[in-house]
Amino acid sequence: MNKTSLHTSSVIAQLQRQELLLRMEYEYEKETFKQQTEAMGIGRKIKRGMCWYPLSVGRSYYNSLNQLVVEVERREDKDIEHVFEFGRPVCFFTQDASERLHYFNFTATVNYVDEDRMVVILPGTNALMDIQNADRLGVQLYFDETSYRLMFEALSQVIKAKGNRLAELRDIFHGTQKTSTYSFGFTRFPWLNPTQEEAVNKVMHAKDVAIVHGPPGTGKTTTLVEAIYETLHRENQVLVCAQSNMAVDWISEKLVDRGVPVLRIGNPTRVNDKMLSFTYERRFESHPDYPQLWSIRKAIRELYGKSRKGAERENIRQKINSLKDRATELEIRINEALFSEARVIACTLVSSANRVLMGMKFGTLFIDEAAQALEAACWIAIRKADRVVLAGDHCQLPPTIKCIEAMRGGLDETLMQKIVHNKPEAVSLLKIQYRMNDEIMRFSSDWFYHGELRSAPEVKYRSILDFDTPMVWVNTEGLECNEEFVGESFGRINKQEATLCIEELKNYINKIGKERLLEERIDFGVISPYKAQVQYLRQLIKKDAFFKPFRHLMTINTVDGFQGQERDVILISLVRANEDGQIGFLNDLRRMNVAITRARMKLIILGDASTLTKHPFYKKLFEFIKGI
Repeated sequence: MNKTSLHTSSVIAQLQRQELLLRMEYEYEKETFKQQTEAMGIGRKIKRGMCWYPLSVGRSYYNSLNQLVVEVERREDKDIEHVFEFGRPVCFFTQDASERLHYFNFTATVNYVDEDRMVVILPGTNALMDIQNADRLGVQLYFDETSYRLMFEALSQVIKAKGNRLAELRDIFHGTQKTSTYSFGFTRFPWLNPTQEEAVNKVMHAKDVAIVHGPPGTGKTTTLVEAIYETLHRENQVLVCAQSNMAVDWISEKLVDRGVPVLRIGNPTRVNDKMLSFTYERRFESHPDYPQLWSIRKAIRELYGKSRKGAERENIRQKINSLKDRATELEIRINEALFSEARVIACTLVSSANRVLMGMKFGTLFIDEAAQALEAACWIAIRKADRVVLAGDHCQLPPTIKCIEAMRGGLDETLMQKIVHNKPEAVSLLKIQYRMNDEIMRFSSDWFYHGELRSAPEVKYRSILDFDTPMVWVNTEGLECNEEFVGESFGRINKQEATLCIEELKNYINKIGKERLLEERIDFGVISPYKAQVQYLRQLIKKDAFFKPFRHLMTINTVDGFQGQERDVILISLVRANEDGQIGFLNDLRRMNVAITRARMKLIILGDASTLTKHPFYKKLFEFIKGI
């Protein structure tokens, strides 16, 4: 066996291991879902945001893509944040008098959702009748079989690839095959800083792969938008993907602001007219041929509803077939028009397998937030591309993995991490940050980025109050702040620490002055790694009249909920307090990197130092803050 085939077989062995680990995650998640569905009470499902009950059913209609949809709205518990989003499968149920749940035997798909209203795609008219005739109706998230199926299909295709571009990219990303570059000159971008300029040039010169490594506040999106814009001087159309709908929306919006025609496959999470105007659905129904297509589809549905006998049946069948041909013709025409106008096709990694993108190929694929995506999900989109640009930060949030064994086996090691390790020459680190006071930035820079980050002059000394200390650790040791366990995925709560956190928040608001705070719109974030603590903090703030004038300037969420965001003032409640120095979830230091780098001007950490400083990271952080 020669060197090349030995190398390829070791790459394939790595991918087969990925497949095995993904299978473990799939089985685990499926089993967990089954147990939750059967054993978990409806109240807990509602609290976790995975269920709405009771529902009121609104209008039903055929949408522009000829899918039967129904609108539903939740009537209670409207302040609980939910986890429904576009593309996720859901199931409907009713509750009987003895409070037992009865599930309908069909699944549906979320087409659009905001705080309290959802539009759901149904499999057919029978499903609609079931919903419309039901009393005490509810809806909950269903196990997402489709995403897994697409990931398995993509991995299988990559493993089998031979003698084509996919096989080459596989071998470059995973091993010793070298990356190649174009040799044209360096382009200047005076509006970018030197490291951003270098990153855009590296993207332009890469034939196979480039990585934009963007630590917090370093302008990763700005750099990526510039790289896409420049690529469009050389290519007619590019594919832009991300793991989450929110990340796709963010990059799409920035591209639209830059004047780039974007076609967004799937519905946005933050729904406003600007965002909706570049979605595939909205564009489809705005096309001049659409009214004609709508009339034909309506005629087909009416013909299906007619009673048929003998010759009449044959006549109706012929009419339907001829109308269907005409409808297909129009659909193709509209699609061709939409895709020929767009320079950027934007969607999630999973949505890149959408039927409307079937058979399409792209010169370049950009994957944003690549450090949060499973490797298998990246391959779904990579199959459509000749070269790949990944942007993100593997020192921030990792992909969400529920099976501990699969995680320990390495499922959480992303494609981006592997390429950073195998192909350091393809990586550009952005080094100038525009978000934080220098003191807040420095700890993160030293621990995660080899001390390479620098603060832009305009943010270096930013603060709200004169002579303020930018970072404070409120040590809860000896203050009767005790953690309690509140069930599997909610983890822990520390009520005394939450109360103390609210007091600290009040004190700081009083120091700033209420009028100044409102006038300058100084905003606050309260973060805890634990969902139970987040919900408890939300309750405390909601009940307290003191916060009423400022609630619109406050966000209380988990670390994951704060990804990509920033606030003037951040408070972090670390919750853990025990004699054994057990910190569980807090061992994932990438999460803490996200938490501490959300703050622009002031960071207040609350935690039991005797518990936390048994870990070297928290010991160093505690000492660093004490030394400021």
